[in-house]
Amino acid sequence: MRFHNNSPLVALLLLVASVSFAEIPSRPEQLSFPELSFDMPDAQSLRFELANGIPVYAKSDTQLPLVNVSVLFRGGRYLLPPGKEGLSAIASEVWRTGGAGELSAQQLDEELDFLAASISTGVGDISGAVSLNVMTKDLDTAMAMLMDVITKPRFQTDRFAKAKDDLVQAMKRRNDDTSGIEGREWPRLIYGVDFWMNRLATKQSVASITADDCREFVTSLVKAGNVIVAVAGEFSIESITATLNSSIGQLPELEREIPPVPSPTFDAKPGVYFVHKEDVNQARVRLGHIGVKLGHPDEFALRVGNDILGGGGFTSRITKKVRSDEGLAYSAGSSISFPVTIPGVFAAGFQTKSSTAAYASKLTVDLITQILEGEVSQEELNTARNSFTETFPRRFESAAQTVGLFARDELLKRPDDYWTSYRERITKVDAKGVREALARNLKPNQLVFLVVGNIDEIKEGHPDHEVQIGDFGELTEIPLRDPLTLEPLPRLAEANQE
Repeated sequence: MRFHNNSPLVALLLLVASVSFAEIPSRPEQLSFPELSFDMPDAQSLRFELANGIPVYAKSDTQLPLVNVSVLFRGGRYLLPPGKEGLSAIASEVWRTGGAGELSAQQLDEELDFLAASISTGVGDISGAVSLNVMTKDLDTAMAMLMDVITKPRFQTDRFAKAKDDLVQAMKRRNDDTSGIEGREWPRLIYGVDFWMNRLATKQSVASITADDCREFVTSLVKAGNVIVAVAGEFSIESITATLNSSIGQLPELEREIPPVPSPTFDAKPGVYFVHKEDVNQARVRLGHIGVKLGHPDEFALRVGNDILGGGGFTSRITKKVRSDEGLAYSAGSSISFPVTIPGVFAAGFQTKSSTAAYASKLTVDLITQILEGEVSQEELNTARNSFTETFPRRFESAAQTVGLFARDELLKRPDDYWTSYRERITKVDAKGVREALARNLKPNQLVFLVVGNIDEIKEGHPDHEVQIGDFGELTEIPLRDPLTLEPLPRLAEANQE
């Protein structure tokens, strides 16, 4: 379509364009936004109990004709006896895929497909969940299947055998890349080899697991007194209460109390630990030490401080220095965790060329020391605090997220006021508080280093930098482990000589 110069439409478009362009600032920092307003949902207003005492968090959501039901329970991998490592992973899969009640695995698949419904099951380290997603009109039918999965799982022989074989096949790839090796060895250095978290599946332990083991394990956990329900979707409170009372409300009582999660007693020894992997030209480096649990007095100052140090992406010091300024790594940063049950971990890490592993380590350690001894700028402080407070509402974006969060809080015994006071406690963190909290909790003289890569090349270092990886502590080799037995493997060069 062509317009003449005197077209009224052209004049109107030019006017709109001139007004729009005039309103656009010339620089990003000139942009202005309305003040963020968010009202924290009230957990207690969403909570009620079934006739048998099971707590429920429910929130109606009429956007779609769907209902999401999650049955959360305490207990997980930490409860497994020695010799049954891998059971929770196998149970997580076959609990749903292995059939339930009168339905074979294939029949259960077909029934759920017919309803366009899904049931998922999972057992984690310290808790698990069984969840249902279904159209509102089919809720009662699907709930009957959900209850069969919970109380009468079949762990059908062929599906069970396949899950065991799949796990063994996955275990064979444990040494394929350095990230898997790092993820396996780091918790061992921090919490100790014998800690429950570090008891990993082997071919022998997987072979010892039976369907009865899995069935007994999961059905013993999903009992009244050990579960909390989160439900969101298109329903009235009256109708969902009746539905839940006639299903989950019929669960039998927990027979014996679930043991608490054991805490680590291991005292990590500072130093440089390395796993030699000859066939890579990149080194993975992680350094840090054990930290604190949720609720520690310094928690919020540590969260803000870590964001400034390395947890805040491109605005953080480690990322800017190691990645952007020096170009040594695509990804570099730090993290600090606050579990509810055991102490978390402070860690910094990156992946870089073998020759620059020592130099990047020095830069990282220097940045940790500098934030302990130097100043935190007001700009850094504001950026970090705003990051936490402005992303806070994302935790409650949907009804399902909201009730799921509150249910997990009660399950894991997170304090009732944790989220209601979260933003206020973040906002109150000042530069002095950050420095003092970091000084009390970060210990640069007690760092544990894990280096995974070609250690011979890493030791050579870089000709432009005098620093060596051995400058950070005594070097200790951790042998690469057989992927199926986790027993130490000989060095490739040594094996060839033999």
